[in-house]
Amino acid sequence: MEGILPLFKPKGMTSHDCVFKLRKILKTKKVGHTGTLDPDVTGVLPICVGRATKIAEYITDAGKTYEGEVTLGYSTSTEDSSGEIIDQVTLSEPVYRSQILQVFESLTGVITQTPPMYSAVKVNGKKLYEYARAGIEVERPSRQVTIHELTLMDDRERFTGESISFRFRVKCSKGTYIRTLAVMMGEMLGVPAHMSDLIRVESAGFSLEDCWTIEEAASMAEIGKIDELLLPLERGLIHLPKIYINDTLAKKVLNGAVLEQTDKMAFGEEPFVIMDSAGKALAIYQLHPTKEGLIKPVKVLAQQI
Repeated sequence: MEGILPLFKPKGMTSHDCVFKLRKILKTKKVGHTGTLDPDVTGVLPICVGRATKIAEYITDAGKTYEGEVTLGYSTSTEDSSGEIIDQVTLSEPVYRSQILQVFESLTGVITQTPPMYSAVKVNGKKLYEYARAGIEVERPSRQVTIHELTLMDDRERFTGESISFRFRVKCSKGTYIRTLAVMMGEMLGVPAHMSDLIRVESAGFSLEDCWTIEEAASMAEIGKIDELLLPLERGLIHLPKIYINDTLAKKVLNGAVLEQTDKMAFGEEPFVIMDSAGKALAIYQLHPTKEGLIKPVKVLAQQI
């Protein structure tokens, strides 16, 4: 059994909870997720099964798209609706569409974020949320992330009320904290804010339309048709450049050979997939770090000869 199961992660479960359940349903330990989603977040969570676990990191590294809601008026300890209120104001002035769009424009591109204390980022070998639960504040490393697109999903020209909520859609790089993005929106509008809702609608080319629930997976497993839900490993690599080779060269690739770089392999530092003539992914290669003109395997995906 191998392939990728695009799972719709329900609210209230961690990504690891989903893996734990699917290991029992699929009767295999070789199951892995492709990027942590907070328990309160729903949406697309590609699950790798069998040999597909070899490419989990490449799905994790690919871009994501989310639809979320930010609420202005108060901020929380966790930066989402599950935390304790730490700052609150009554909004006495309206917020205008033009103001929000200006903020969105400022937040598009490469930005610097500081991960929230309630996150899985490690500092000195310990996760930040472990410090937070113990009431310890530590210095957090900032990181650069890329916001490719940020769209306001609300037609109003004028937003009023003691607290204000609006929905947005964001296409971003890996490592982006949408909770923190919501807080940054509020800061730029001059008020405390938090993320009040979030769903991941796309991950590495997998969309909500591709997804199955845990219950559907369990039902299909019971009748021996779980394979019908599994997509081929190659679907998880659609975002990487590809090279198609002949069968003679394929034998060398399957044995992890270092190869000469050709003109069609000019992909820079980015890893690329070597495919056989039938469209099967054989291996992931990259430019050789020390030997110019050569490429070396990062991972052999097909069975070696």
